[in-house]
Amino acid sequence: MPRCGWAAGGPAMLAYHDRDWGTPERDDRALFENLSLQGTQAGLSWRLVLERRGNYRRAFHGFDIARVAAMTDAEIEALLADAGLIRNRAKLNAVRTNARAVLAVIETEGGFGRYLWSFVGGEPLVNRWTTHAEMPATSAVSDRMSRDMKRRGFVFVGSTVCYSLMQSAGLVNDHMVGCFRHPEFGRS
Repeated sequence: MPRCGWAAGGPAMLAYHDRDWGTPERDDRALFENLSLQGTQAGLSWRLVLERRGNYRRAFHGFDIARVAAMTDAEIEALLADAGLIRNRAKLNAVRTNARAVLAVIETEGGFGRYLWSFVGGEPLVNRWTTHAEMPATSAVSDRMSRDMKRRGFVFVGSTVCYSLMQSAGLVNDHMVGCFRHPEFGRS
């Protein structure tokens, strides 16, 4: 079965491609988890983060937004000793900071999913890439999303992180046109 080339990076990458990546997600908690992992990935390989996803779920209370927002400095500090996590103080603090920003967005926008999907008019943008080299790292939409999120107090949300979030959460269909998953999410 034809797939995007990056899916050949091992069993975890294959499963992630086939089940998760590019599947439209609107659930606030799932989108918060995705944002947290995308921010953690900045400067690292996605496979490294993906292999530790279960550890992050445990450390951050299943990405329960309110529980993460209420985490204390001592709790975050204790995570620095957890070998199952990427022990970067700024990135661990960012998860809590972003949980607080997500709660504010839920209050003002009626949901984090509603907020994110507003950047694409509520429907996935569909690209028709034939090679990975054609795929951009950012877009005008991710630029706009990044600026707005930063204005709202989010951190680790540069345009590249926002575009990765858009791809992963299905706001943009960046499966290659030859990939079996591309037709699942509409045509351009």
